[in-house]
Amino acid sequence: MLGFSGIADMDIYYLGQSCFRLKGKNTTVICDPFEPDSVGLKLPTQSADIVTVSHQHKDHNNIKIVKDVKKIIDGAGEYEIGGVSIIGIQAFHDKKHGEERGKNTVFIFEIDGIRIAHLGDLGEQLSDDQIDAMGDIDILLIPVGGEYTIGANEAVMLVQKIDPMIIIPMHYQLPENKDKMSRLASVDGFLKEVGMMVERLPKLSIKKDDLIEGQKVVVLEKK
Repeated sequence: MLGFSGIADMDIYYLGQSCFRLKGKNTTVICDPFEPDSVGLKLPTQSADIVTVSHQHKDHNNIKIVKDVKKIIDGAGEYEIGGVSIIGIQAFHDKKHGEERGKNTVFIFEIDGIRIAHLGDLGEQLSDDQIDAMGDIDILLIPVGGEYTIGANEAVMLVQKIDPMIIIPMHYQLPENKDKMSRLASVDGFLKEVGMMVERLPKLSIKKDDLIEGQKVVVLEKK
């Protein structure tokens, strides 16, 4: 098994929708903070060094809820802040090259030697060139709820292409927001389609040396 206990270099917390807190030894990143009313989930005020925004929709760009921020990143490019390397790769929020919902930025983070990809509200399959630009990915944060993003089948196809060690699903319907986000599917369809071992955790605590065995899906509890 992967080593999820003991002292870890990095913690990943799921805050709901597509929002995560990535906490390294020296630097903390918040990805895609949302307005609580937009998704029907609570999101307490956060503190982080870096905030990334995949696109300018209110369920992903609530930067005012994050304090102590040194850098906001909301587009493609290469960045280095607080020992964290970040690559932003332009993609689209729909299958018509952004005509319906606009652009979406895929972010690649290297934190404490671990490479994490956050796909944002990806609405299309990534090209081979985009996947090559991402490089080797240890942990993939991928939308699976469909309707506004790729769904279960498309997500499984991307998992096979990107080939990460750990897959963490996001942007799916939770029991707390079933009424507000009724058009999103639950995570169950993806878990059935992907056909991997699934572990459910309150957070993922991991260091580079833990990434030594086969693939698995980790479903994180919403904090």
